[in-house]
Amino acid sequence: MNKISLIIQREYFSRVKKKSFLLVTFLAPILLIGMYVGIFFIMKKSMDDAHATVFVLDNQGGISEQLESDKNVTYSKSNVELQKQIEEIKGEKDNVNILIIPENFYETKQIELLSSGKPNMATQSVVEKHITTILQAHQYEELGIDAKVIRDLDSQVRVHTKELTDTGDAKDSNSAIALGISIALAFIIYFSLFLYGTQVMRGIIEEKSNRIVEVIISSVKPFQLMMGKIVGIGLVGLTQFLLWVVLTAGLLSAASFAMGSSAKEISASASPNIEQMEKAQESGGFNLDAALASIDFPELLICFFFFFIGGYLLYSALFAAVGSAVDNETETNQFIFPITMPLLFTYALSVGVIPANPHGTVATWLSFIPLTSPIAMLVRVPYGVPMWQIVTSFLLLAAGFLLTTWVAARIYRVGILMYGKKASFKELIKWFSYKR
Repeated sequence: MNKISLIIQREYFSRVKKKSFLLVTFLAPILLIGMYVGIFFIMKKSMDDAHATVFVLDNQGGISEQLESDKNVTYSKSNVELQKQIEEIKGEKDNVNILIIPENFYETKQIELLSSGKPNMATQSVVEKHITTILQAHQYEELGIDAKVIRDLDSQVRVHTKELTDTGDAKDSNSAIALGISIALAFIIYFSLFLYGTQVMRGIIEEKSNRIVEVIISSVKPFQLMMGKIVGIGLVGLTQFLLWVVLTAGLLSAASFAMGSSAKEISASASPNIEQMEKAQESGGFNLDAALASIDFPELLICFFFFFIGGYLLYSALFAAVGSAVDNETETNQFIFPITMPLLFTYALSVGVIPANPHGTVATWLSFIPLTSPIAMLVRVPYGVPMWQIVTSFLLLAAGFLLTTWVAARIYRVGILMYGKKASFKELIKWFSYKR
């Protein structure tokens, strides 16, 4: 055990002290925030550029007075002839347009929009919406219908979802929030297991290719070396992951505070449904705070920690066996795909199938199988999973790790000293069956 501890310390400190580790750890959140700020300013610039000026030639009469300017379009009634107006806007780089309303507009329901450059689809959509509103008002008037009465009609049904507790009480719940959290957790787990698992594999390949492993193996047993590398690199990954979370959260908070009201303005412009969501919340259809409160975040974080660690240990043992079986990274593809297939399969199902029926047969069995449970169980947890299923799933994951480690260790003890021979699945079976 003391030798494993020494290997863990070596693997951990040799990596966290590297300039590349420090660079990636601190640079990644900065790049993320840079991307966030870049998107913010691009959206702001896009909003400014998207604002259109529309000169209206109203041949029908009475329509230009009904067109109201807003944050997207500024309407201006044209008092000159069409050709002269075209000459005035020709060559304009800004979003300048001419709206031509024909004399028989109410019969043809057609208009023309001339643009100084390529027609802007957003401007076209806004103008079409405004003109359609005016046309509808005219049609209602001809039919003797009060347009205001029609506008005030609200036929949208809002479903206020509640979840029954064990005590028979009903508490607020929202599947959309659970779905978002599920997909985010599935991505984090998939990305992390693959990233840090390959680090274990690369570390073994590097030592094997440099023949360092021949020196190390004279002092420790292959199993001790493998476990030390898995745990040591796992701690490196966990340290990096926690630092990313802390730094990213801090920098995002600072960036959001610095951008302040401008960020709210862009968010409102980029999300036209926000106003509708607020109305729905006021009428009892949707309550974000209540929906978030329905998620048991302490349970979710505890499950994330244990299934992250369990999944990492299981897949790292498999990656360690692959690393010991090859001489370079180009030979790993034939082995990596089969062992990551269950992970990729579950990740694909986590987007639609598992959240659609989180307590169904498929989702339940996937959350019990060790190779798929790190993702499947975490996707199910936001929807409420019985504690016995969570405990059973983790115990099976732990048992799967022990079995996988035993299998990987038998391959590892032979593979780390094999050079110049391309391994195959048939060869790995032979290595596994070798006696000590």
